[in-house]
Amino acid sequence: MSVVRYVAIGDSFTEGVGDELPGGIVRGWADLVAQGWADALGQPIEYANLAIRGKLAWPIVREQLEPALELRPTHLSFNGGGNDMLRPRTPMSSIVDAFSVVARRCDEEGVQLVLLSGANPSPHLPLGRLIQSRGDRLSEEVAARFADRPDIIRALNWPDEELSRRGYWSEDRLHMNTRGHHRVAARVLTALGFDPPPEWWSLPEQSSVQRAREADYYREHVVPWVRRRLTRTSSGDGRQPKFPVFAEILPSDR
Repeated sequence: MSVVRYVAIGDSFTEGVGDELPGGIVRGWADLVAQGWADALGQPIEYANLAIRGKLAWPIVREQLEPALELRPTHLSFNGGGNDMLRPRTPMSSIVDAFSVVARRCDEEGVQLVLLSGANPSPHLPLGRLIQSRGDRLSEEVAARFADRPDIIRALNWPDEELSRRGYWSEDRLHMNTRGHHRVAARVLTALGFDPPPEWWSLPEQSSVQRAREADYYREHVVPWVRRRLTRTSSGDGRQPKFPVFAEILPSDR
């Protein structure tokens, strides 16, 4: 059996923000998929993750796609557009065009594309109805663009109403917590043809997590986000990918 060489590109969703380990390291669904993939095969796989938080769809394509393909992967996962959706003037067609470029380059390089839609945080966010509407449109337009491509592996999270429940999200309400990342990982592994650990679909909710008061939430999360928009900065400015080259992921002992 040939070695799986899996590389993930994207934004905070793929980097793993919200699934923090001790020491401030983020894990996330892509890391979980890599481990679950090795476990399912019973042999090592190679895994890289070039995703950086705060990135818009086209910067992901311009900055991450070619470096990812230069690693000569067998599989590449892509998600983007979550940050674009928060900017009402960004046309959906432009975001979908970025998906098309990724698909075309994967075709040219003989790489299996794994296409994801992000989870839906809109029930818990300010301007949630607007975000819901734009997310629905993006999800529909991406699905329509690739309707004739059954060869592309899909793991679509936006329509998952369970994943939109508050218990799957971190305190900033914009990024999934550990429960959310495990649920997405379970969906990706299923799309790849493997059986994920059944508990990944819905880990026990952490009862110790306290919900921030509205005033605290706006001060700690909304105001900094608005400040970054006004100053045209990003939470990912100056950050480097956490796994820019392939690392060997060994099957875990169960």
